[in-house]
Amino acid sequence: MEPDTKSKSSMVPLVLGLGVVSISFAAIFFKKAEPTNPLVSSCIRLSAAAILLMPFLLRSIRQGIISARFVRHAIFAGLMYAAHFGAWVTSLTLTSIAASVTLVTTTPLLLGIVGIVSGRDKPDRWWWGSLGLATGGLVLISGGGLLEPGALKGNGLALLGACAMASYMLTARHLGEELDVLAFSAIATAVGAFVLLFVALISGIPIEAASDEAFFYLLLAALVPQLIGHNTITWALRYTSPAVTGLAILGEPVGAAVIGWIWLDQSIPAVVGAGCTLTLCAVALAVLKKTAANKKAA
Repeated sequence: MEPDTKSKSSMVPLVLGLGVVSISFAAIFFKKAEPTNPLVSSCIRLSAAAILLMPFLLRSIRQGIISARFVRHAIFAGLMYAAHFGAWVTSLTLTSIAASVTLVTTTPLLLGIVGIVSGRDKPDRWWWGSLGLATGGLVLISGGGLLEPGALKGNGLALLGACAMASYMLTARHLGEELDVLAFSAIATAVGAFVLLFVALISGIPIEAASDEAFFYLLLAALVPQLIGHNTITWALRYTSPAVTGLAILGEPVGAAVIGWIWLDQSIPAVVGAGCTLTLCAVALAVLKKTAANKKAA
C-alpha cells in the first residue's frame, strides 16, 4: 500500500463518522419540508447539489480525467439515486421515521450477500458478528414500527431505497482509483434530479416546495446530508469495502434519534437508547477492525 493511500485509509473511521452524522439529518429535513411531494423534495435536494457540484465536474473535464467508462458508471449511479430517494422519501410519509430509517439502512446486508456471491470484498466473520449486533440494536430503535398495521407499503419502499443505495455504492466502488468523488457526484445528482423531475411532471405533480420554509430545509438537505454526507461516504469507498461502508451507515438511525431528541425535543425511551448504544458499538467494531486489518496488510 502506497504511503499516501495508507494515510488516507487511516482516516476512514473519522470520515465515515462525519458522513454518518451528516446523513442523520436527512429524515428530519425531509419531514420539516412536508407537505411537499416526496418526488419534488428529492428532486430539489439533488438539483441544488448538482448545481453546487457542477464546477468540479467542469474542472475534471478540462483536466481530461473523465472517461466514457466513468460517465457510464456515474449515470447509472444517478438512476440509483432517483430510485433511492424517490422510494425512501415517499416511505417517510407512509411509515414512522424510525421504521423507515431502519429499513433503508439495511444496505450492508445486501452488500454482504453480493460480496459472498461475487467473491470481491467478501465480509469476514467479524463483519457478520457486527451486523448481527447492529441488527439487534436497530430492532430496538424501531420500537416495533416495522410491524405496524398499514405500514407495509412504506416499509417496502424503504427496503427498495436500501437496494438502490447498495447498487450506488457498488457502482462507485467498481471505479476504484478512477473515482473522482465530486465529479462522480455531480453527474449522479444531476441524473437523479432529472429522472425525478420527469416522473413528477408526467404524474402531474406541481414542481414547487410547499412553502419557503420547506424550500429552506430542502436546501439544507442538499448541503448537509448530500454534499457532506454522501460525498464523504463515497470517498470512503476508495479505501474500504462497500460492506464496511454500508455497515457504518447503520449509525444513521442512531444519529436521527439523537438529533430528534436535541432539536425536536423527542424523548428517547430506555429501550431505544439501548438500541443506539448496541448499534454504535457494532459499527465501531467493524470499521475499526477493518482499519486495523488494512494497516497490518500495509
